[in-house]
Amino acid sequence: MLGPRVWSSVRQGLSRGLSRNVGGRASGEGRKVDIAGIYPPLTTPFTATSEVDYGKLEENLQKLGAFPFKGFVVQGSNGEFPFLTSSERLEVVSRVRQAMPKDKLLVAGSGCESTQATVEMTVSMAQVGADVAMVLTPCYYRGRMSSAALIHHYTKVADLSPVPVVLYNVPANTGLDLPVDAVVTLSQHPNIIGIKDSGGDVTRIGLMIHKTRRQDFQVLAGSAGFLLASYAVGAVGGVCALANVLGAQVCQLERLCLTGQWEDAQKLQLRLIEPNTAVSSQPMAAKGWPSFSGDPALRDPGAEESHGLAWLLGGPCRAPLQELSPEEEEELRLDFTNNGWL
Repeated sequence: MLGPRVWSSVRQGLSRGLSRNVGGRASGEGRKVDIAGIYPPLTTPFTATSEVDYGKLEENLQKLGAFPFKGFVVQGSNGEFPFLTSSERLEVVSRVRQAMPKDKLLVAGSGCESTQATVEMTVSMAQVGADVAMVLTPCYYRGRMSSAALIHHYTKVADLSPVPVVLYNVPANTGLDLPVDAVVTLSQHPNIIGIKDSGGDVTRIGLMIHKTRRQDFQVLAGSAGFLLASYAVGAVGGVCALANVLGAQVCQLERLCLTGQWEDAQKLQLRLIEPNTAVSSQPMAAKGWPSFSGDPALRDPGAEESHGLAWLLGGPCRAPLQELSPEEEEELRLDFTNNGWL
């Protein structure tokens, strides 16, 4: 993390709202970074001794790189980031940057509880290769997290971030919904380019899109379970845990929505709801699960296989999270089998 002298330099040098270019588009001027598309939130593989398994992380990226994703999200809730040390968080971002295709965006979750720690983590993640910072709402003192407090927090982070900022709203984990009025105010900041909203309230998503329509502000659905509905009201993409497992199908749903094939999109969306709920409800459900293309020709013949499916390499979760019980694993498998994916 940044020491006192570096922190002072960051405040002085970055307070002018400077940000680096990504894909030729500056975040602080003109057209902002285009984040439209589908992103799998990567899991963090661990060894049997609970160390981060960077080799398995890189192998997973090679498998996921075969799908037409816009990029990858690291250090989201799916990546068990609250259980990683600061140095591990940065090392994961660095390893992903080195291993992922160069034409993909790397969105890194840099949220911490304090504003200063979030700025430090955001700057550090940018230094090791993040293109965009995804900043979770601070929530430990959720009773004091008023719109004013959250606007102050995100404004300071965006002022000092060298990369564009995406707001991250996940009330199931934080117990806090980022107020729409705060989102509208923050959408006017030149270095805040969008929001990932995982709340599942499509009315709220539509309202945010409507109220920020005069800003260059992009909304990402936080789940494949309401991806079609989000596209219908103007979202530009999604960060979907299910994309780790059914990557081709989630990208197909995106294409159907963008081309106006709503009947086919509805049929596919309905088949994704139960598997999505199963995978998204607990981060351990996406670990060690098959990355299934739906087309045998697209499976990696060199990967471990079970029942003809190529499996991502996950390993155990880090305590206190527990692995799925045999009963939970069976329920998970049934959710896929009953919808024709297994």
